Amino acid sequence: MEAILEQLVRSPKFLLYLDELTEARRREQEAREQFYQNLDEDVREEFINGEVVRQMTSRDSHSMAVANIGRLMHIFATVHGLDAVRTEQALTVFPRNDYAPDICFWTVGKSAHLTGKTTKYPVPDLICEVLSESTESRDRGVKFEDYAFHGVAEYWLVDPDQRVIEQYAAVAGVYEPVGRFTVGAVRSRVIAGFELPTEAAFDERANLAALWKLRPEDTTST
Repeated sequence: MEAILEQLVRSPKFLLYLDELTEARRREQEAREQFYQNLDEDVREEFINGEVVRQMTSRDSHSMAVANIGRLMHIFATVHGLDAVRTEQALTVFPRNDYAPDICFWTVGKSAHLTGKTTKYPVPDLICEVLSESTESRDRGVKFEDYAFHGVAEYWLVDPDQRVIEQYAAVAGVYEPVGRFTVGAVRSRVIAGFELPTEAAFDERANLAALWKLRPEDTTST
């Protein structure tokens, strides 16, 4: 980044570049405001680098992975009072872009500001994206960089076809790999105590077994 900026500053065309960048930023902000005005709760869209990106219809393996992981994460967070989990339709607002991740988690400090009328959500603390052919380049590209740089402490990439979960943790604004899981459990760095058995992300019976283990202990005296 520093090298690019230094090259621009040293160029005789610096002022021209600056004017062009300022105008491009103005046009992008106008497009973003228009995006907000046209938001439709029944349509899943994102605003990425000045363009509106509409999500394609998901394959069943994608939908099942989102449902399985989101259900386990939500119930665990609810049981342990760790707060908010949302899936697919939560539009998260970053400094430049707006994303609708497959699964989001916010700690108590951020989720305290959510209400029944919330349509634009703060930057999550954990994001899980389930890969598909139409989204993988963004999930591994602009989102991978943007999420890490702007405070998403933990990022999961889930491949429903290969049945693999990749876990990343942000270090100084850059993601470093924690592990690549095909068996065993993925242990969250952000959701205290949460462990996801890898097979529970892809298999209904394994998911049900994991859900059963999350039930609150029965404290009723006999």
